[in-house]
Amino acid sequence: MDFKEELKKYQKIVNEQLENYVQKEKCPEERLNQSVEYSLMAGGKRLRPILVIATYELFKKDIETCMPYAIALEMIHNFSLIHDDLPGIDNDDFRHGKPTNHKQFNEATAILAGDSLLNNAYIVISKDLEQTEKEQLTKKITILKEFSKAVNQMIIGEFVDTEFEGKQITEEYLEYIHKNKTGALLTLAVRMGAILADAKEEELKKLTEYAEKIGLAFQIKDDILSEEGNQEVLGKPVGNDKKLGKCTYVSKYGLEKSKEMLNSFISEAIKILEPYGEKAQFLMELANYIKNRNK
Repeated sequence: MDFKEELKKYQKIVNEQLENYVQKEKCPEERLNQSVEYSLMAGGKRLRPILVIATYELFKKDIETCMPYAIALEMIHNFSLIHDDLPGIDNDDFRHGKPTNHKQFNEATAILAGDSLLNNAYIVISKDLEQTEKEQLTKKITILKEFSKAVNQMIIGEFVDTEFEGKQITEEYLEYIHKNKTGALLTLAVRMGAILADAKEEELKKLTEYAEKIGLAFQIKDDILSEEGNQEVLGKPVGNDKKLGKCTYVSKYGLEKSKEMLNSFISEAIKILEPYGEKAQFLMELANYIKNRNK
């Protein structure tokens, strides 16, 4: 398998579907729609929706079943990015090498564009529930509950992260922040794909462990890139975490220890998937992609 080609294939599918699903509500001022699309269609890795689809494909191939949930999750992710970049949180000027939403438009528009994406995610899911046959409805309502809980976990994690800027925290609290701020949506992605594909409880448990490990690994890699990444490749300034006094894995453990932890989490994640053999090759390579990425 050529991982890069497979990744591009998945990204193309997600980008095409996003175009179909994005809501364009009537608004006297077109700028709100422009602001939503500016962030949603800016590119990015599309990691979360790809995890939904690739996990689903471990068991079934009719990916249209999981597509509304993959797209809704990407909307939530972009809502979080718009709000993370705001002056009151991370105060970032660039993302993906372009001005952040509030710099391109203005702060009020960015806030409302984020709110619109949050709301549109639930519209996408509610429309799918309307079209769901009765015997499948309980499963999808369970997913909606997990979806809502994970979104709240992400918000809580972000809040605690901002509250502890410039302060020392315990190892346990650092893990708590990032399991919620970053890990919750990544874990949700894998669990949604597995539940929609009717994975057995034991399989769901293993895949959840895989997701939790790559979630922590993703955050550690982010912290490493914030310390020593290439600003031109990242598309945003390096060193912002240090400037804001954020509690990161690098600030807590140092660069070398953080790299050791990253390697360990990725190795453990891959080992969990080994029983699936070739079917899980993409998900295994995706774990390595998280470890080796430069943006």
